[in-house]
Amino acid sequence: MSDRFELFLTCPKGLEGLLIEEAVGLGLEEAREHTSAVRGMATMETAYRLCLWSRLANRVLLVLKRFPMKDAEDLYHGVLDIDWQDHMLSDGTLAVEFSGHGSGIDNTHFGALKVKDAIVDKLRTPQGDRPSIDKLNPDLRIHLRLDRGEAILSLDLSGHSLHQRGYRLQQGAAPLKENLAAAILIRSGWPRIAAEGGALADPMCGVGTFLVEAAMIAADMAPNLRREQWGFTAWLGHVPALWKKLHEEAVERAAAGLARPPLWIRGYEADPRLIQPGRNNVERAGLSEWIKIYQGEVATFEPRPDQNQKGLVICNPPYGERLGDEASLLYLYQNLGERLRQACLNWEAAVFTGAPDLGKRMGIRSHKQYSFWNGALPCKLLLIKVLPDQFVTGERRTPEQRQAEREQAAYDQTPDEPQERKFNKNGNPIKPTPAPAPVIEQPRLSEGGQMFANRLQKNLKAMGKWVKREGIDCYRVYDADMPEYAMAIDLYHDWVHVQEYAAPKSIDPEKASARMFDALAAIPQALNVDKSRVVVKRRERQSGTKQYERQAAQGKFNEVSEGGVKLLVNLTDYLDTGLFLDHRPMRMRIQKEAAGKRFLNLFCYTATASVHAAKGGARSTTSVDLSKTYLDWARRNLSLNGYSDKNRLEQGDVMAWLESSRDEYDLIFIDPPTFSNSKRMEGIFDVQRDQVQLIDLAMARLAPGGVLYFSNNFRKFQLEENLAERYAVEEISAQTIDPDFARNTKIHRAWKITAR
Repeated sequence: MSDRFELFLTCPKGLEGLLIEEAVGLGLEEAREHTSAVRGMATMETAYRLCLWSRLANRVLLVLKRFPMKDAEDLYHGVLDIDWQDHMLSDGTLAVEFSGHGSGIDNTHFGALKVKDAIVDKLRTPQGDRPSIDKLNPDLRIHLRLDRGEAILSLDLSGHSLHQRGYRLQQGAAPLKENLAAAILIRSGWPRIAAEGGALADPMCGVGTFLVEAAMIAADMAPNLRREQWGFTAWLGHVPALWKKLHEEAVERAAAGLARPPLWIRGYEADPRLIQPGRNNVERAGLSEWIKIYQGEVATFEPRPDQNQKGLVICNPPYGERLGDEASLLYLYQNLGERLRQACLNWEAAVFTGAPDLGKRMGIRSHKQYSFWNGALPCKLLLIKVLPDQFVTGERRTPEQRQAEREQAAYDQTPDEPQERKFNKNGNPIKPTPAPAPVIEQPRLSEGGQMFANRLQKNLKAMGKWVKREGIDCYRVYDADMPEYAMAIDLYHDWVHVQEYAAPKSIDPEKASARMFDALAAIPQALNVDKSRVVVKRRERQSGTKQYERQAAQGKFNEVSEGGVKLLVNLTDYLDTGLFLDHRPMRMRIQKEAAGKRFLNLFCYTATASVHAAKGGARSTTSVDLSKTYLDWARRNLSLNGYSDKNRLEQGDVMAWLESSRDEYDLIFIDPPTFSNSKRMEGIFDVQRDQVQLIDLAMARLAPGGVLYFSNNFRKFQLEENLAERYAVEEISAQTIDPDFARNTKIHRAWKITAR
């Protein structure tokens, strides 16, 4: 056979321009555009590469023959003339597709029948063996296109359409095809944004098609890497060795891409029925580490990416074809525009819509528009730069306020989540510094490593008197003091817990990696601990409950002391250790005020505050959390101190639990997560949005003369002003920061709330 073949790549209408760019990039030569197709010349290697890597094509057709055709007889003999024994076995299976009309053939079924007859007649053996028809999974799929008196006979190398990647077994009411979603992402500039380390959010993600296609682009994953059955699998012209080489290269590229730190890619969907199907699709695509899907309404959408980076908001809102009520659609688009203006300043946005007039109702101009077809429906892709000079309506909140918050967050490189720490104040004094471990022949440190070691030793010395006075053995000794060494280092008696912050995208990854190795070499020497007792984790700004997700499964718990109580920490299995070090002063305050009181601990985590309340003489404690894992941990903490009696542990959604509770409490502590969703709770919890309802429900359970302490670690949190109209509210954040967090006073905020 020839070394070069003519190929036809078919695609949805409107994608031809993008497809020709992609195909030329993958090796197609002499490329030309046609309606819903691209034509060109290629080697077999390029043909295979197009099958594997094209994100936009529907099919890759290898042209076997072109011939003039005046009637059905010409069609039959033109097909019969091919040496079909070079392409398939006589007892193989066959499917024929026919497109076009003319030359006496106005019925595509009749045309397909003539092509099939010619192939069967050519391959029929004297023994009566002949190919049979299999429309679902044939050995060979043949395509004949009739174009102005010329027949173009092709072998379909794709098999099933290439848009069927294999991950989307579950879909919503009106899903985008995967290759159309990929085209929209490419037109929206996602490859550029992803290369710069940007984020992606879809506020109406459905079952996650945009999310998966975006992650595959960012991770350099071939879209059809997981496909097992191809149109060429049983073709006698197939070259398995060549295909294997290309496939292995794609596997290696995907492995390398997925090994990189994942980009922040999040989807939000109002319909709870689509959440699990979307997550299932993400898991099938092998991208669970890259993509998270949450339940959420457009009206409350606010992306909160790691490291405060900007990126792309992309969505395909419903339009008349899917949701009939015009008023509800108008509100939806208005909400979308408002959320873009309020929550996505300096992002880029891409809105794919079949209702461009509704797009104009968003109150923000698009700087560019592209025409697409979603099946038979004409659509527009609106590209938007979310900047104040593009706003059509007045900004209800000033952009300066939002921008100031973002700049402050960017300046402060510590994560949104609470950190861990530990100390012993009133009893059971603990060793002030980690116990020296025998170290044999420490390696010579690099210049940078020595500089880092000097800083650690300086910090240790500076905190020495405070540590001795307070009897602390768990505390933070370093928190990104030097921007080049972006990590937090906590001492837990004779263990070191290191959390590496993701380096800014402006930092060369090789340099960041080298500095991390310098620091790891310095830590054992500077802190005088054995290397085996240094635990390293990578921490990036997370939304939701990722900081609580299990990282490993060693199951090793260490006992530490704080304020006369014993607590269990786990340094290896989770991102956080079970003890938030920055909340140490709040726990000590609760211990001092708890005598004789009924104590309620909401979002209790491992119930460390409840242990302190019991130590302080609380009449009873009640601890509520949704996680069985952490309630089991809480039970062990209470038991370790002999406080099993009069200390209730309740599993449940805090909001629902408060609504059903009728008990009274004298002292309440609330330390909610920034964001939370779970199969066991309805909807999502958002601390900024839900704070008033949460505090009102808790205050309804507060006994006369009681005190409620409210704290959280969301950096941009603002307490609602109207709460001060109903309650006596005092911010006590400054009083709840110990010296080891003095560099990071924004680690949390705290308030004391009482009845007026």
